[in-house]
Order: sequence, then C-alpha cells, then structure tokens
Amino acid sequence: MSTNNQANPARDKVLVTGASGLLGVAAIEKFLDAGWDVIGVSRRKPELPSGREVQFLSVDLRDEEKSRAAFEPLTDVTHIAYTALHEKPELVAGWSSKDQIDTNNAMLRNVVEPIVRNASDFRHISILQGTKVYGVHLHPIPIPARERDARKDHPNFFFDQEAYVGEAGAKHGFNYTALRPQLVTGPTPGALNVLPAIGVYAAIRREKGEPFGFPGGPSFVWEAADADLVGDVMVWAAQSPQAANEAFNITNGDVFEWRNLWPGLAETLGAEAGADSPTSVTAYIAENAGVWDKIVAKHGLRSHNLRELIGQGDQHADFAFAYGAPAGPRAFVSTIKLRQAGFSKTVDTELSFRKALQSLIDRKFLPPVSK
Repeated sequence: MSTNNQANPARDKVLVTGASGLLGVAAIEKFLDAGWDVIGVSRRKPELPSGREVQFLSVDLRDEEKSRAAFEPLTDVTHIAYTALHEKPELVAGWSSKDQIDTNNAMLRNVVEPIVRNASDFRHISILQGTKVYGVHLHPIPIPARERDARKDHPNFFFDQEAYVGEAGAKHGFNYTALRPQLVTGPTPGALNVLPAIGVYAAIRREKGEPFGFPGGPSFVWEAADADLVGDVMVWAAQSPQAANEAFNITNGDVFEWRNLWPGLAETLGAEAGADSPTSVTAYIAENAGVWDKIVAKHGLRSHNLRELIGQGDQHADFAFAYGAPAGPRAFVSTIKLRQAGFSKTVDTELSFRKALQSLIDRKFLPPVSK
C-alpha cells in the first residue's frame, strides 16, 4: 500500500470543499503532502496546522448561482474531495430533517454540475458518509456493520448523494468513492469535533478547581477515525482502481472506552482526573462561558469566540458520551473491505486524541498545562 503516491502536478488538481472543516483541513494537508495542486472551498479560509497557504475560494455552496460562477472557470480540476456538510443548530434532531437532507443534496449538485460541464479531464470524487448510513442514530445495527449493510429504511442524504454521484459518473465518465468514517476527531476548531469541547470543558473545570471526571453515561466500547487518516484514505481513493465506485468504512484500527482514555486526556490537558461526574457538556460550557472568557484573558488565547472554537462539538460530545442515555451507541464497523482493497494504515486512538489536543494547546486555542 502507498498513501503517499506522488501526483503529477501538471495534471492532477483537487477541489476540496468544506475546506475549513475537520476533514477539509485534513484532506488539504494530505493532498499537499502528496504533491497535488489543491483548491480549498468554504465560506471562511482554512487555517492549516502546518501553516501552509492554499489557493482558496470563498463560496457558500447553498447558493447555486454563486457556486456556478466560482466553479465553471475551473476547467483543469481532475478530482473533488467533497467534505462539505450542512448541519442544523439542533444537531441530533437535524439528522432526520428533510430540510437538512435537501440542503446537503443541493450543495453537492452545486459543486459537481459546473465542474463536469467544464472540466475536460475530471476523474474522481470522494464523498463522506458515516455510520448514520447504517441507521446507528435510530436503531441497532449489525456488528460489525459492513458496507453492504447500509439501511435505506430512513431518510438520509448519504443515500441520495451516493446515487447522484454514481449516476453522474456513469454519464460523464468519472468514478466516486463513498467514505464512512466512525467518530472523526482532529486538531481543527469550530467543526463537528468533540475534542475542542473536551478541552474547553477540562479548562473550565481546572480553573474552578473541580476535578475532570468523565461527564457521560453508561460505559461502552467504540471506534474512532483520526481526520488525518481519513485524509490519507482520500488521497489513496483518488488514485486507486480498487476504490472506484466503492464504499469503505474507516476506523483507526483499534477500539476505546471513554473512561479508560480519560486519565490520558487529563494529563495532556493538565487537569485532575476525578470520579465520574455525569454532566451535559453543552449546558456546562454555556453556564460557564464567563469562566472561559477569564481563561482566554489569563493565557492570551486566540479563542475569543467560544462558539467558533467548539462549533457543535459540545452537542456531539453529549451524544458521543451517551450522556442521559440508557446505553451508548452499538456501533462497530468492519474495515476488512478497505484493508483488502490495499489501504492498511492504522492509528492509536488515545495518541490521536492527545496529539490533536496538544496541537490545540500549542496553537493557543486551549490553555497551556502549566498554570
């Protein structure tokens, strides 16, 4: 397997949508590492952890006219890494919303249609799905869930998007890959990422002299996918014949239980691990926003806008920790198909979480360990 295939800079140009998000940033970094020409697209310019600059277009993908004007001139784009996602303010409720489904479907069309009309050598698009394709947010799923187990018994834009790129690819002569990562985490603030919210929660607890106990519900075992690992899969899928018109589950390759990770997270964040403390992370952070403002001033942090730092990660943390739930998600996915297709890289989940949190500390989004 090779996840660092060198692209031909004269021919290979990838358009990364959702460029400022968790997976968009990771995809840009990984395609740049592999020598690709990259264009990032999002409403706000991405900040890469590597500090590199990237060609950037500010586009609201919900606007069909502005999207067409932005993308029609890109006649030399050969690939799309589509990581854009529209979520509603009420995160979990939005997952079954017709309005959200319609918006996400329109956004994808607003990117693909101008590109396929004008780009003469367009070859591949990766789209992002997840375990909601199996209905994990609604009912028990097979363990492990395999790609063939996708459940179409509920509304979900993942199905619509895969059908759309499959039909468009057959018509226009390009391939697609549908990627299904489990619980994506990384060092990007302001995204659907639980780690900035965990960091803020720990910092407030530390500032108030409260122990950093696990705030969730029942114990359960789960899997995660490091954003950089998903970025590696995107680079691989863009060039691998084995990835053409296929769907792949993605995980780090191990499993974890939150309580077992908690002492390590506490160490990285300079917090005192304590006994379980069932708490809504969303409510706690909201109630202590003033404490966070004091932490920002005390340490000269960049995080003046709390919502821009944590995005919807606080709501996602409550879901991911099974706060107030009778049981955690029963979600295990098989990655055998991905491995047999030729991608075999793995990541240690605890080290992945701690590395991302340390990156947020180093870049002054979270306070340093020393008081």
